[in-house]
Amino acid sequence: MRSGTGATLAVAAAALASIIAIAPMRAAEARDNTAAAVGIGLGSFALGTALGAAANPYPYNPYGYYAPAPVYYPPPPAYYPPPRTCWSPYYQSYVAC
Repeated sequence: MRSGTGATLAVAAAALASIIAIAPMRAAEARDNTAAAVGIGLGSFALGTALGAAANPYPYNPYGYYAPAPVYYPPPPAYYPPPRTCWSPYYQSYVAC
């Protein structure tokens, strides 16, 4: 567990506790109150963002090592076998079959 994860989870828990304390209204009652519905939606967005950030607190490698870029090798050249030849007694040499 990274040290930043605990702090992020603590912030997320504090945000959730403040949302619960400020808006004690149930979700069913939010149908009638647009402001409460917006508050619940924004609180859900903030909580999801905090939990997502806790999953990966470092978007970069803290040790300074980055994986090399992928290498794309060119396709191998097409294989064309040499033309087939056969011995011709008439020409006394190899000719194409």
